[in-house]
Amino acid sequence: QRYRSLFENNQAAMLLIAIKDGRIVDANAAASRFYGWSVDELKERTIYQILALETDDVTHRISMAENEEQRHFYSKHVLADGSLRDVEVFSGPIQLRDTELLYSIVHDITSRREAERHSEVLQHQLVQAQKMEAVGQLAGGVAHDFNNILQAIMGYSQLLMTSPDEPENEREEIREIYRGAKRAAQLTRQLLAFSRRQVMQPDVVDPNVLIENLLSMLRRVIGAHIKLDWLPGKAIGSISADPGMLEQVLMNLCINARDAMPSGGQLTIETQNVLVDSEYCENHAWALPGRYVLMSVTDTGVGMPPEVLARMFEPFYTTKAEGSGTGLGMAMVYGIVKQHDGMITGYSELNQGTTIKVYLPISERRAKNVGKLIEGTAKGGDETILLAEDDPSVLHLAETILERAGYTVLSARDGKEAVSLFKEHADTIHLLLFDVVMPDMGGKEALEEIRKSSPAIPTIFASGYSQNAVHTNFVLHEGLSLIHKPYSASTLLRAIRTALDQEPEKGE
Repeated sequence: QRYRSLFENNQAAMLLIAIKDGRIVDANAAASRFYGWSVDELKERTIYQILALETDDVTHRISMAENEEQRHFYSKHVLADGSLRDVEVFSGPIQLRDTELLYSIVHDITSRREAERHSEVLQHQLVQAQKMEAVGQLAGGVAHDFNNILQAIMGYSQLLMTSPDEPENEREEIREIYRGAKRAAQLTRQLLAFSRRQVMQPDVVDPNVLIENLLSMLRRVIGAHIKLDWLPGKAIGSISADPGMLEQVLMNLCINARDAMPSGGQLTIETQNVLVDSEYCENHAWALPGRYVLMSVTDTGVGMPPEVLARMFEPFYTTKAEGSGTGLGMAMVYGIVKQHDGMITGYSELNQGTTIKVYLPISERRAKNVGKLIEGTAKGGDETILLAEDDPSVLHLAETILERAGYTVLSARDGKEAVSLFKEHADTIHLLLFDVVMPDMGGKEALEEIRKSSPAIPTIFASGYSQNAVHTNFVLHEGLSLIHKPYSASTLLRAIRTALDQEPEKGE
């Protein structure tokens, strides 16, 4: 009676499991509250149905706990609503009326795991920023000193070339020395741009006017096999910037996009006003709060894997063939943006394309023309959302945001898994939140499959591409919306609340 009282009244979830077949023999009230099934319903299940592991892995864990080889486990458990929770389990063997059992004490550590994962993402971003800062300081120092050496080489070469006493055959050799030094000087200028030690001549610039003046040159540079779309934002704020340096940024981004589309494709340039708030900065270590003009350059090229994307701005890092590039183009872009107190980030999917986003701070002299960007407080709810996202860090972040706002989240790692989950829980799902590009089955294809049975289900797409660039791949249906990665919690919650509260059209 004493042990029964301890078992039933314990605040930790407790299970008694038959070693022979994994059947749940008994469960306490805390387990019922945690899993969402009644005690009787739990007793109708096995641990194989609870543990999110392959059958052989579950059997192996039972064996280790039975033989006391391991009594402490970390895993994911499936709840009644189909969601997964991170758990810490303490387990061991007991004998009850000639039946060999395992006891399992289950602690929910989902919040702790999410905090750890969030911390790891931020730490990675911070380390990357620190690395770029250190490399920038080194590059700037090397470029500065090397320029002095090049100055001597080029100066003396010019003197020799213009000397009347120098034989003509040797003068040509000196010209080659001079040309080589000049190429090296170009590299050092790029290094100085990366290290933010290039001299600036700032002026108040209208980004739309600057880009429009470059369009004819850009079309010649990228070639007729690539379609160029220019989508200027309305009431764009002015920025304090060096026009020549910004032209370098845009030119380099477009040349990189061209090289990623050797067989042709589409290049989209667009601008818009954005507000980066403190909430957004908490989840993105590279971000600083403020009002910015966002300039996006999107291509439909070969894309980049994550390991290449992470090193995109490093000097001398290139994936091009030997002799095709110095690896300084994107490093120079990074340096110029940073020298303007701006921010730059990239999003890419293999064989889908790349978006580079440049955030440049709006000049206070024209801030009154920017317009109001601050919105009301984002609200949560108690509805169930089916989330599909193939990037683990983005998936965990979205789960955290939604669950803290009160929503129930069913998570899938691709479109196929999302369709399967929807079929199991169609009656309880209120909204779909799908990434556009996912392996096996993308967001559009998954939605088409789901809408065969639920044509009116509210849907939001999330993408690292701009809205207009996404439209080049598929047209969003009426009633759907798109949010851009990386998004803030308030942006996500507002979009979801708007979609859920929208009145369905007649006939739906």
